[in-house]
Order: sequence, then structure tokens, then C-alpha cells
Amino acid sequence: MDGVEWLNYHHLLYFWAVAKAGSIAQASQQLRLAHPTISGQVHRLEEVLGAKLFARKGRNLVLTDAGRIAFRYADEIFSLGREFLDTMKGRPSGRPLRLVVGISDMLAKSIVYRILEPAFRIDQDVRIVCREDRSTDDFMGDLVMNAVDVVLSDAPAGPGTPVRVFSHPLGECGTLFFAAPPLARRCRQRFPQSLDGVPFIAPSSSATLRRELDEWCNALDVRPRIVAELDDAELAKTLGEAGLGVFVAPDVIEAETRRRYRLHLVGRAPDLRQRFYAISLERKIKHPAVAAICEVARTRVFA
Repeated sequence: MDGVEWLNYHHLLYFWAVAKAGSIAQASQQLRLAHPTISGQVHRLEEVLGAKLFARKGRNLVLTDAGRIAFRYADEIFSLGREFLDTMKGRPSGRPLRLVVGISDMLAKSIVYRILEPAFRIDQDVRIVCREDRSTDDFMGDLVMNAVDVVLSDAPAGPGTPVRVFSHPLGECGTLFFAAPPLARRCRQRFPQSLDGVPFIAPSSSATLRRELDEWCNALDVRPRIVAELDDAELAKTLGEAGLGVFVAPDVIEAETRRRYRLHLVGRAPDLRQRFYAISLERKIKHPAVAAICEVARTRVFA
């Protein structure tokens, strides 16, 4: 057995408990173990894995990139353990299908809901875990490590992606311009030329939509006055609702945007296209929840 590496599952259990609790003190109370015992076991696991699993943020511990991967596997391992016991004792396990989704922070939550909703309707129980607040490129390593099953993005994987992945087109749509009522009324006439010099809440310079938007404005010889550049689509809506500027949104979520925010439509740009992708390791998608997402997105959401 020389050269075989063994994982100490007690170490993994203590790490899992700390990750779920958010601190060693909370995990100590739940496990009824001394603080130094848990801390020492977690440090031992880090030594075995050769990576830091936690970083300190204020009084709490947050997972590092390696920690997120370790937590995903720990969660799966202990779920399988419970299922094993249930099976041996003749109890129904009721274990749902698990789908871990990486979501680009540039995607509006309404779009994400529309894309994910079919996964809840497949003919088996499903548990969806969403990982957010990261760029598409940051998720590529997670795909390889099986820390996520699929990444939802507004752009395909780039040619410089260090791993072999497949970008499955979900569909595309036009673009709408929204603003708070006073600004919307002022900009609605003579749109899109009326955008010249207007305060504008733009996607960040790294976003695919930003490049498309800049080209669209250049072609029209329109120069909005950019007051903010954001990675977060929901924050753009909040700032727009506060009257700080005009912002853009996909036209397929027009109804939701009008309903949820006190915003008025400035104008439509059907030729300013936004595209959406599901990125996975599979050339032919086998995961039933991902297959449902792709099918409904292509035939209904973006049809």
C-alpha cells in the first residue's frame, strides 16, 4: 500500500462543520468539541491537501477557492453517507439530483430565473446550488474539478481557456434602455440620439455587452456620459431606479423589470444583441437538469 494517500474523514467532517457554521466557535458548540480540537484538525487537513481552506473576514471565516472545492466534495461525501445508512436500514433516501450552477455576475437575476426554472420541473427531485459573484473565467477551473456542473454566461468560453469546455448557445435577444420616470421622459424623444450626454450606468469594460454597446453608440455617433461601470446587473437597476442614469437590460425581461422597479422604458434597440450560453465539460449534455435548461431556453425563453 506504499504511496497510497488516505483522507481522514474526521478532519473533513470538522472542516465541513466549520464551513457551514461560518466560525470555529459555532462549530465547537454544534459538535460539542473544544475549539483547539477543531482548529487543529482543520489545520491538519490543510497540511494534507497542501492548500489553505479558509481566509479570515472580520470575525468570520470564509472559504478560499480551494475551500469551496473541498466543501463541495465534503457535502457530497456526507450526503452519500446518509444515503448509505438509509439504504442499509431499509429507509427511503429521498436523495435529490444535484445541480451546481456557476452564474456570471453580469447576468440579470430575472434572466437566471427564466433559464433555471425548467430544471425544477423535470421528472425527479432536484437540488440546485448556485455559485455567484465570480467572472466566467473564474469558473473554468471549477468545471474541471467538478465543483460546478454548468456555467451560465453572456459569452462563450474564450479561446484562451486553459481547459477543454463546450459553450452551448441558449439564445439571444435585443436590448432595452430604462431610466427613472423623469429621465426616461426626457430621453424618450429622439431616441437613441437623445442619449448623447445623458448620465449612463454602463456594464463593466470587461463585459461582452459593453463592447457591443460601445460599437452601437459609435455607429450612431452618440456619447452617453458614463457615471458608473458595474459588474452587477441588479445594482444597475437599483441605481437607475434612484434616477442616477439610464441603463440597459435584455428585452425578454421587460415585463419583470417594469413590475419590480419604478422604471420607464426609454427605447428599444433590437439590433443590439445579447447572447447567453451554458458552458460545460460535456459536448453532448447528459445531465437531465442541464438538458432541460437548454431545451426550454432555446424553444421558449429566447425563441
